[in-house]
Amino acid sequence: MNNKAYLPLKMYGSEISYFTGKLENYLKYKEIPYERVAASARQGAKLKKNAGVVQVPTLNLADGRWMSDSTPIIEWFESEFPESPIIPQDPEQAFFSRLIEDYSDEWLWRPAMHYRWHYQQDAFLLGRKIAGELLFDVPLPQVVMAFLFRRRQRVGFTVGDGIHKGNIKGVEDIFLNVLKHLQAIFEKRPYLLGDKPSLADIAFSGPFFKHFGVDPTASLIIRETAPAVYEWIARLWNAKHSQLKDKTWLTGIPEDWSPLLDDIGAAYVPYLCANADAYKEGRKRFNATINGVEYRKARTSRYRVGCLERLQTLFNELPEDIKPKVQARLQTHKIWQALWQHEEFNHQLDNRPFGKGANMFGMR
Repeated sequence: MNNKAYLPLKMYGSEISYFTGKLENYLKYKEIPYERVAASARQGAKLKKNAGVVQVPTLNLADGRWMSDSTPIIEWFESEFPESPIIPQDPEQAFFSRLIEDYSDEWLWRPAMHYRWHYQQDAFLLGRKIAGELLFDVPLPQVVMAFLFRRRQRVGFTVGDGIHKGNIKGVEDIFLNVLKHLQAIFEKRPYLLGDKPSLADIAFSGPFFKHFGVDPTASLIIRETAPAVYEWIARLWNAKHSQLKDKTWLTGIPEDWSPLLDDIGAAYVPYLCANADAYKEGRKRFNATINGVEYRKARTSRYRVGCLERLQTLFNELPEDIKPKVQARLQTHKIWQALWQHEEFNHQLDNRPFGKGANMFGMR
């Protein structure tokens, strides 16, 4: 691996960042050398100039190229480092693994941000930590920066993303239900697809490794109710492909993934459609009732319109003889009809890792 001209990597991110954690789990498992650099306020202009957006993680390759967005980054590195792939070669498994990745990235984001910034002990602890790591070069007292960051996160990613007093239980139930489903899986086997990590594990490491697994309130829930999940978090972080290359995955889609797929059909894809409705109509915010939970003034996201489009593309790219089987499984979990509710969008998401990144929220 050391003969790659673009190694080692510099990863601009945070030690408590959702998507930084996801990408770090991937790079560590694949044994790809990298250095994490705090994406401080001083680095913002550099990231904007070179990657097109200030977000984490952003990678700077040794050959001078820049990459953003964990999903296309991982796809690109899988082609560069094909040994011990995390994306299954079986097209059905690959499709559902990517579906799980999209769900983990975008739907679990809301409860992850809620637990971090709603509860006072979490918000104060993480606010101080982020201020010390990322805002140390801002000429204001850390206590002020911590306060401003807490307010920014609540305005942008909790209250500002549709969470209110009346739906807190519903938002927390997203986490609690996923936790229950994962506990049932990890009681039986070490990883989601078998005896070694797959893309599905890397995807779930986003919300679980550096949010649910470290934030005081959520991590206590995991320790007390889902110890197999807590063990999996550490096991994945310690995994190396060179030590697990002889391990195998199960065949097909495990039946115990069904509760997760049911949630995608009942909540996540309907949410993508509600967001797409708002985007189509030019609304910056929207109200929606998803799986019985009412969200108010949620921010419309062009990026998530692209996520819906990408799932459609992934299905269309399946081999023809595989499509009926995948469609039947999607119909079983009530995903199929919602998936095709919108087909009028075109290239809302740039899936090239070297393209200019796109902010999660925003109409452009």
